Amino acid sequence: MNQLQHNTIAVAQPGGRAHRIARQISLLAVRSLYRELALYPKPGLVSFRDNGAHRDMNAATFVRSLFSLRGYFVAIAAAGMRDAKFNELQQIGLAAETRMLHATRGINTHRGAIFTHGILAAAAGRASARNIAPSDDNLRAIVTANWSHDLRAIAVAGTAIPSHGQLMAARHGATGARGEALLAFPSVFESALPALRSALARGADTQNALLHTFFVLLAETTDTNVLFRSGAEGLRFIQTQAADFLERGSVFEAGWQARAESLHRQCSMQNLSPGGCADLLAAAWFIHQLQTDPL
Repeated sequence: MNQLQHNTIAVAQPGGRAHRIARQISLLAVRSLYRELALYPKPGLVSFRDNGAHRDMNAATFVRSLFSLRGYFVAIAAAGMRDAKFNELQQIGLAAETRMLHATRGINTHRGAIFTHGILAAAAGRASARNIAPSDDNLRAIVTANWSHDLRAIAVAGTAIPSHGQLMAARHGATGARGEALLAFPSVFESALPALRSALARGADTQNALLHTFFVLLAETTDTNVLFRSGAEGLRFIQTQAADFLERGSVFEAGWQARAESLHRQCSMQNLSPGGCADLLAAAWFIHQLQTDPL
C-alpha cells in the first residue's frame, strides 16, 4: 500500500467527525450532479426525457457514473480536510476517472465534474476542518491560496492526451475548466450563483431557478465542449439564443417552456452539447447546498 492509499483510507475511516463531514460533502456533490441530470429542458444535453445531442450515452449512463463517484467525493473532501497537496488531489481524481470510465464502458460523462467538483469539495473540506464558513470569498481564497500554483503549472505543461478544453485553448484561446479553476471559478461565483440567488429571491422554484441559471451560463460562458463539437459558429449560436431567451423574460414570462424546448431541439439536431455549462451549473448548486445546509 502506497502513502496516498494509506492516507485516503486512514482519513475516511467511519465513525469520526472527519468521516461524517466528508460523507456529507460527497452527498451534496452527488446530489448536485443528479439535480443537473434531472433538469429539463437543457439545450442539447442528456436528461431523463431524452439524450439531447448524444448518441453514445443516456440518463442511465450518467446514473452509473454517479454511483462510481460517491467514494471519490468522500476521499477528496477528506484530503482537503488534512491539507493535501495538489498532487494528491490529482491522483485521487485520476483514480476516480478510471472508475467512471469502467462504470460507463469508456464513455466520458463526468470528467469535467471530477475536476471542478473535486477541487470545490476539497476546498469545502479544508474550510470545514478550520471552522471557516463556506462563503463565496472563503472558498475562492482557499482554492487560490492552496492550488493555483499547481493549476498554473498543469495549464502550461498540458498532458500526453489533451482534454477537449486543452485542445480548444490551443485552437481558440478558450481556457476551459482549468482556466476557471485558476481564477477560482468566476463562472460559478460571479455568474451562476448570483443568477441562482436572484431567481430564488424572485420566487422561482428550484427547477426554474436552475434553468434560469443555466441559460445565464449559456449566454456568458465560452463552453469548450460546444467549441470542440461545433466550433466558433456553434458557440455563437448557442450564446445568442440563450441571450435572447433571457431578454424575453427567461423563466419568468409565459411561454418560456416552449422557447426552451425549441432551443433544446435545435441544439440536439446541430450536435451542440454545452457540457461545460452543465458542470458549472451543478457546481453552483453544490456550493448553494453547502451554504444553506450546514455540515
